[in-house]
Amino acid sequence: MSTALNDARPALTMLSEDETMFRDAVRDFAEAEVTPLVSSMDAAQELDRGLLGKLFEMGLMGIEIPEQFGGAELDFFTSVLVVEELSRVDPSVGVLVDVQNTLVINAVKRWATDAQKAAWFPRLAGGMVGAYALSEAGSGSDAFALSCRASQDGDDWILEGQKLWITNAREAEFFIIFATVDPDAGYRGITAFVVESGAEGFTVGKKEDKLGIRASSTCELVLDGVRVGADAVLGEVGVGYKVAIETLNEGRIGIGAQMVGLAQGALDHTIRYVKEREQFGRPIGNFQGVQFQLADMATRIEAARLMVYNAARLKDAGQDFLMAAAQAKLYSSEVAQSVASTCIDLYGGYGFTREYPVEKYYRDAKIGTIYEGTSNMQKQTIAKMLLK
Repeated sequence: MSTALNDARPALTMLSEDETMFRDAVRDFAEAEVTPLVSSMDAAQELDRGLLGKLFEMGLMGIEIPEQFGGAELDFFTSVLVVEELSRVDPSVGVLVDVQNTLVINAVKRWATDAQKAAWFPRLAGGMVGAYALSEAGSGSDAFALSCRASQDGDDWILEGQKLWITNAREAEFFIIFATVDPDAGYRGITAFVVESGAEGFTVGKKEDKLGIRASSTCELVLDGVRVGADAVLGEVGVGYKVAIETLNEGRIGIGAQMVGLAQGALDHTIRYVKEREQFGRPIGNFQGVQFQLADMATRIEAARLMVYNAARLKDAGQDFLMAAAQAKLYSSEVAQSVASTCIDLYGGYGFTREYPVEKYYRDAKIGTIYEGTSNMQKQTIAKMLLK
């Protein structure tokens, strides 16, 4: 009987030994280096520049970049672990690293020429932050209704237009810009270009004053006659829609990891609190009603984590992960909001103040159902896959 029960238990192989050691190292880094800065960065709405340098020193900003270019040459799943652990402490830092690795570096890795990789990868691994500029005022969920234009002038391209809600814009020096070279061609006219900060006519504009993830910069970009060479085209002319779609599919797994980390961080703080906070002569964690809420949150977080990990494993294995990514992003973002809300309830009045950390997790959680594909868009993707 005992043997049968032991055999029925899930195998503890969700992470390999190397993955566990790496995760623990990132967790220790986050606790030591990020935790002391969370409140001040949120209040200032700005990432600490010293912390940014430490993220590069740790190798967390070039996880999948080959070693020959200064990167860690690890897999996509490792990027997911990093985003989760950083987001457990501060989702603003988590999304900075997420965009760098799951969007920017993944796009370069898949679509850049060998010459472009040799030019860009050492810099992206060594201190250059990247940003991914697709969204515009008139193209949110309808991502390819772009007004940003690219016109050819000899061998060069001239970019005109605006981008909105661009994560990492303040810190970035490397921007993947999506523009259309032929409006009449629809999505087949969209092309991805690389623009570096300092280019003439390129301006990082207004920084958004956001509800949550306030230390993460979110800005508009203005392109006023920005000239780039032919070597700035990422992929081929007219295949920008493929660059965007395929990269975003991977990026959704990263957002799922961010939301899992956020939910876990909120729960961790709450478990400590309910063991200390006393009412009616005993810790509130001794009350069954509180215990049931903790159990429910822990179970839902674990389910979301497994969905995120499964999608990442499928991606690394070269298998179809589209529906798994959509499901992971949808579910984890909903879990994060629910868990953060319940944690505030368990803190009571204290949870509604900025003196305690769960208030920030609650604000940070809201973005999960919006960016990199709203929850409704994830549902539409899932339904299409089911009905195919």
